[in-house]
Amino acid sequence: MRHKKKFNHLGRTASHRSAMLSNMATSLIVHKRIKTTVAKAKALKLFVEPLITRSKVDTTHSRRMVFRKLQNKDAVTELYRNISVKVMDRPGGYTRILKIGNRLGDNAEMCIIELVDYNENMQAKKSAKASKSTRRRGGKKKATAADVAPKAEEVVEAKVEEAMVEDEAPKAETKTETKEESK
Repeated sequence: MRHKKKFNHLGRTASHRSAMLSNMATSLIVHKRIKTTVAKAKALKLFVEPLITRSKVDTTHSRRMVFRKLQNKDAVTELYRNISVKVMDRPGGYTRILKIGNRLGDNAEMCIIELVDYNENMQAKKSAKASKSTRRRGGKKKATAADVAPKAEEVVEAKVEEAMVEDEAPKAETKTETKEESK
């Protein structure tokens, strides 16, 4: 029975499991995304998220504690220089697991585990949803961000030109009035 067993042993000895998780965490930190099985990804998530949380505080002690788990200087440097800066505001949930189907050879459930702040596709979808237009009847073409941007620039240019004309017009009138008043 597995009463109160906290983590998946993944069918490996303790030394093999810790070495495998260390290597996978290093690959995830360096490459920002790796492809693996769902069971390994869930185990990796439990392994790497506390390391990312620890990297928010850049002290010698925290670097040594992270290096103790990763055993790779390049990965620790990448974690503290780049990743910790990006995740500073995030309270947790630094990784995302995306299931991609089953492997052909043994039908194992496969997935992609990635760092959340490094997926450009998801961030592009977020910005596209923010610029969503209202729904209308009819067959009109929806305005895209590329169509709206030039029109907005034209409006701004027109307003600038109007402001310049308005600034020049009162100056010309005041000069003529001052000439007439002086006569």
